[in-house]
Amino acid sequence: MNIILKIWRQSSNSDQGHFKDYHLADISSDMSFLEVLDLLNNNLIKENKEPVAFDHDCREGICGTCGVVINGKPHGPLKGVTTCQLHMRSFNDGDEIVVEPFRAKSFPIIKDLVVNRKSFDNIMESGGYISVKTGGAPDANSMPVFKEDADESFDSATCIGCGACVASCKNASAMLFVSAKINQYSKLPQGQVEHSSRINNMINKMDDEGFGSCTNTGACEVECPKEISIDNIIKLNKDYIKNIFNS
Repeated sequence: MNIILKIWRQSSNSDQGHFKDYHLADISSDMSFLEVLDLLNNNLIKENKEPVAFDHDCREGICGTCGVVINGKPHGPLKGVTTCQLHMRSFNDGDEIVVEPFRAKSFPIIKDLVVNRKSFDNIMESGGYISVKTGGAPDANSMPVFKEDADESFDSATCIGCGACVASCKNASAMLFVSAKINQYSKLPQGQVEHSSRINNMINKMDDEGFGSCTNTGACEVECPKEISIDNIIKLNKDYIKNIFNS
């Protein structure tokens, strides 16, 4: 198949970016999207041109670093799929594919398709942990947890922190990410001791990092590659209000 990649090029955060077209021929439908970017960069290097900067690591849909906006959708056209797991069979011969970085004030562009997600790290450092002394590994049945709670905690913990929720939100809100990271602890006994302070610290840090407010449009849930539910946001709001009245 033959395609046109319209890719955002920007040498640094302080420079003005622009779209540049790249024509690629004989692309296999079995190639992943990132393999196509690799092919493009190999061609550019052979021509002594600057390759396209893009983030990637595991290429197994686990780490979330690969996220870009493809034809207006974070991670591309498929539901529940990260960019690295997207294959060219999702496109047609002759397609023009627009590729750009996540757009958010709190995700400043480093170069081309690479954005700085340190704001997410700062939020996690503010409260995304437990500080109990665990000691050795306890027996499996020494701290019973209801299966429903364990399942809900695990579902929330599948968030990979890619930032697609922010990129899809008209307000660039990080509420889906923050609520998932809080809820994964709230359902487990180990997370109860610091639950109230964790909520306050992470929400305050989210605001400090410049993320917008949630207006419950649900775009974050739709575009999340791990299909994290906005039920997490509902539960976080309830707990946050309880904190206010109990303080």
